[in-house]
Amino acid sequence: MTALARSLEMRGHEVVLFGIADTEARVRAAGIKFHCIGVEEYPLDSLAKLDERMARLKGLAALQFTLERVRKSARMVLRDGPRAVRAAGMDALLVDEADFAGNVADYLGLPWISIALLPPLVHDDRFPPFWFGWAAGEDSLRRLRNRLAIRLLLRMASPIFRDVNQQRRAWGLEPHQSPLDALSPLAQITQLPEAFEFPVPGERPVGLHYTGPFIHAQQRPAVEFPWKRLDGRPLIYASLGTFQNGFQSIFRTIADACAGLDAQLLISLGGGLDPAQLGTLAGAPLVVNFAPQLEILRRAALVITHAGINTVLESLSQGVPLVAVPLGNDQPGVASRLKARGAGVVVSRHRLTPARLRKMVTLVLQERRYREAARDLQRAISQMDGPGRAADLIEQILKIRPA
Repeated sequence: MTALARSLEMRGHEVVLFGIADTEARVRAAGIKFHCIGVEEYPLDSLAKLDERMARLKGLAALQFTLERVRKSARMVLRDGPRAVRAAGMDALLVDEADFAGNVADYLGLPWISIALLPPLVHDDRFPPFWFGWAAGEDSLRRLRNRLAIRLLLRMASPIFRDVNQQRRAWGLEPHQSPLDALSPLAQITQLPEAFEFPVPGERPVGLHYTGPFIHAQQRPAVEFPWKRLDGRPLIYASLGTFQNGFQSIFRTIADACAGLDAQLLISLGGGLDPAQLGTLAGAPLVVNFAPQLEILRRAALVITHAGINTVLESLSQGVPLVAVPLGNDQPGVASRLKARGAGVVVSRHRLTPARLRKMVTLVLQERRYREAARDLQRAISQMDGPGRAADLIEQILKIRPA
């Protein structure tokens, strides 16, 4: 969101990012105005505690924890949002699709646009919900499975929609009948490149706009890194992101799988563990708390990832193929798109062993088709200015001009 905000500010628009206290320093460091909400539920340092719990969850447990976290956040946004938006004097809202601030815009009578940082929610039963890792398709069996999956997720998320509709009624607004009602009636903008979407023929849903990754490299905080310890061999970069990164066993499996290969393994722990907790790992990989990811990806031959959308898009932006081990939430959907586009392979966390992972790592390193597919996506992404294209759309849809 800071990358998108920066692009809008460079055109002369005034942008304010609303968030909890723990995000303020990073937002202000990116040069974006900030308005704090949720002080009661989310005092300073509360985000780290939530992320620490998330770091040790996967599968259904991760999804349930995420849904409860979204519910709590939604209640906070509905309570604090109207007062905060009025105080900041906003003319329109850009709403993270995983958030519920569109209801605030409806209440205040403001135009708003949905922003999908994850794979977008689409009204098309050819596409599975991104919580599931199967491929898209047009046959009747897949469409039925997708509809059943959506019904299951709606049941799991029903407490969230119940809270939202309760507030909408209190505001005199019509209640939502489906999750798609929670999307902007004006437009849905996603940072997902269309070249990375499932290759399903036919038109996309009306109002859905694909742009490209929201990345501004200069907004990244500086990270100290022992560059001299890179030894010149092909570099395998392994990261489980900054949320679900507390699994010592997975990092050990990665090390075991890569030991003995003619490559150097770099493991970035993302703050979830201390390198000392892992002890001695097979193959003596280089282990760091954080890595300067964009710079590392320019040198990498392969990425082993949980299939978080940012790591995947940034890897593909550098033409690097991936081996994905999705752990939960949106990661199965991102991994299935990676597989469908041929730029990587997927290993189920339920079947993850050093031998199986080593086989997949070796396959992707040796088979040119994976790197060629990743480079095809790199060429497509290189022609995109994701934040700039999104800013163009926002100006067109809201009928505003650069200042």
